[in-house]
Amino acid sequence: MKCGLAIGLNLVLCLSLVLISSSCKKTRSMARPPVPPIPSVGDRPGTTKSAPTIKVSASPSTIERGNQTTLSWTSTGANSILIDGGIGNVAETGSLVLSPGESITYTAIAKGSDSDTRASTRVTVVARRDGSVVSSDLEGLQRAIAEGKVRPVFFQYDLANLSPEGKRILTENARWISQYPTAVAIIEGHCDERGTEEYNLALGDRRALAARDYLLEVGVAAGQLEALSFGEERPFSTCHEESCWKQNRRAHFVVKR
Repeated sequence: MKCGLAIGLNLVLCLSLVLISSSCKKTRSMARPPVPPIPSVGDRPGTTKSAPTIKVSASPSTIERGNQTTLSWTSTGANSILIDGGIGNVAETGSLVLSPGESITYTAIAKGSDSDTRASTRVTVVARRDGSVVSSDLEGLQRAIAEGKVRPVFFQYDLANLSPEGKRILTENARWISQYPTAVAIIEGHCDERGTEEYNLALGDRRALAARDYLLEVGVAAGQLEALSFGEERPFSTCHEESCWKQNRRAHFVVKR
């Protein structure tokens, strides 16, 4: 009797295990697979992200030296807009009145997340019919210097290389100098009093040329610039310590009369 009861209990236990196992398999088989994420438009096969657009024009495109042209641009889909020729970063859409001293091609660069787009326009500058210098250009450049819009750049001791701050100042100077295309800016190279007179004249020359070459690089006409060294002859400040010396290590701008 006990043996029969035990066999019956074992059969019930085995049947329960079979039912439980079958239920688990069904549960696992009915589980839904995860839904993959929907790719963005730029990631879907056969699609690409759109590049930024940029248009630039100059009106008029041909001017006499000393006259003005209006540079206009518009763009879409760009993170930033840069126009070379000494203009720099600009808004997405805008215009700027310019008076370049010589023929120049302005290139606008629209920078996107994955690509850049470029557009260019050329301004042709012809000689004035009377060949004269515009007096308002001389006055305008002199006023820009007097008001601190055209500023000197400073150098480390015994060096003639431009600092990042010096390049930033010269880029801004270029915009002002180019607005008065018949005026000539003299770049004076200066030094502090340490070193021989001959050495400082040569160092001042290297500083003036470094400033001039950078201005040419960012679009100022060569005919608008002259470089001249005064060495230690014309100090801006006359005390004999670093607080004065650092003000004397400079490339200074004046208007050629």
